[in-house]
Amino acid sequence: MTSPLQRTLEALSGPGRFLGQGLAGGVRLVLRVLRGGREPPISNKPVVFEGPPASVPEGRRVYAIGDIHGRADLLVRLLEELRRDAAQGKFEGRPILIFLGDYVDRGFQSRDVIDVLLSDLLSPFETYFLKGNHEAAMLQFLGDPSIGPRWAEFGGAETLVSYGIQPPRTRTSLDDWARASDELQQVLPPEHLHFLRSLDLSVRLGDYVFVHAGVRPGVPLDQQSEYDMLWIRDEFLSDRKPLGAVIVHGHTPTSAPHRDSRRVGLDTGAYLSGRLTAARFEHDTVEFIATGPTLQSATVQRA
Repeated sequence: MTSPLQRTLEALSGPGRFLGQGLAGGVRLVLRVLRGGREPPISNKPVVFEGPPASVPEGRRVYAIGDIHGRADLLVRLLEELRRDAAQGKFEGRPILIFLGDYVDRGFQSRDVIDVLLSDLLSPFETYFLKGNHEAAMLQFLGDPSIGPRWAEFGGAETLVSYGIQPPRTRTSLDDWARASDELQQVLPPEHLHFLRSLDLSVRLGDYVFVHAGVRPGVPLDQQSEYDMLWIRDEFLSDRKPLGAVIVHGHTPTSAPHRDSRRVGLDTGAYLSGRLTAARFEHDTVEFIATGPTLQSATVQRA
């Protein structure tokens, strides 16, 4: 019998294809969807950039992947495409691959996602793994079962199922949540726990800062709180002041990736939409690469 991870690895899709592109301020913006997906809407509205385009360190190629949320199947497909993409072009050293957090919850393949992230599929890349608010909640649940009902509301029950644990039927029973926490501690592989405890909060490369949720405007980038980097939303998204870098983030799901002079948003609600999105940064160019959406439709929750 094949394992869930083996079945996931067998689900690789074929090469991607370019669907459309636009030019703004000398910056190339491309959206690519892997084979098997339906074409996303391509806006004709120009993207406005203020000042010189941001860039990554000279000679390097950088990829970033948005929120995965328990969709190991999409992750494997996207990684295979990035491996093919990284085999092309001229750049120095290994390509850099940054994950923006939220690997677990919502989807039922959370355990498999971490298995993939620890596998040889990532061997061609120099990797950085950022912490998301969902990893923070999972770690907190291991030490404080009382947060179980709240964790379950935004996807923790699916994570328990992925580790073979039956979530409590009564969400208000603290005894049942304590039992589930104990079971998770017993079955959680040591390498998974080490992975979760070793996640970074941010990475800076050139003119870009990579972080899960965003940053608080008006606070120096080196003085941001962990809470804001994991949870901030409206105060960051709606502000218009310069931030000292272009922020690459996930956390807030949208139907398509976002890019302007302040930020690049890569959470496209993969667990429901079927679209897991990556960005490729090289020199001062940005390309978006995504898996194709599924036919399932639902309202994307925020947490």
